[in-house]
Amino acid sequence: MKSIFLIDDDPIFVYLTRRIIASIDCPCQINEFTDGELAISHLASIGNQAEKLPDVIFLDLSMPVMDGWEFLKEYSDLKPKLKKDIALFIVSSSISPQEVERSKGYRAVTDFLIKPVEKRKIIEIMDNVKL
Repeated sequence: MKSIFLIDDDPIFVYLTRRIIASIDCPCQINEFTDGELAISHLASIGNQAEKLPDVIFLDLSMPVMDGWEFLKEYSDLKPKLKKDIALFIVSSSISPQEVERSKGYRAVTDFLIKPVEKRKIIEIMDNVKL
């Protein structure tokens, strides 16, 4: 079973992403976090347990408490300690070229996706996840 962390405070995006994943018949466990602080804390607590770590992270940039950029900074420090490679996708409603460029400064970022994420892109991502 594949595991996904949705780190996003937008209930519509979370709902739609869950629906898309359910429609592609992908056996997945989805964990939701409404801010980066909750997610980074959880990742740190399970970092040495590869079976509990996600295969994919979808990360929003604009969230309360700890936004996506702050999460990325913390995650970059945590990543070498994690017992699993994780594909991390930034998902944003912003089409700012500056944000896309800034995301390229983080080696942990797999790709930058513009909301809404199309079904075919989610299928492609999930097909590329290796268990």
